[in-house]
Amino acid sequence: MDREQLALLKELMALEFTALEFNLYLDTHPTDQRALMEFNSVIPQLRAVKQKYQERYGPLTAEEPSSYPWQWINEPWPWEICYE
Repeated sequence: MDREQLALLKELMALEFTALEFNLYLDTHPTDQRALMEFNSVIPQLRAVKQKYQERYGPLTAEEPSSYPWQWINEPWPWEICYE
């Protein structure tokens, strides 16, 4: 995995974490308008980074469409990635 791919993966993971945290917070604070605005601003960023990653490096999950040949097995498994 090259540096650019790793940087994009880290950005994706950070955005997914942020979206999930806002989601959990909003489950218990549904009237927090600021948190909802932040959540709504993170989602388009997350979608854009995910799309960019998948266009360059292939699917992130087995539920995504794949071009021929099957690409899911081309990348290292999560436990094989050195995140340093």
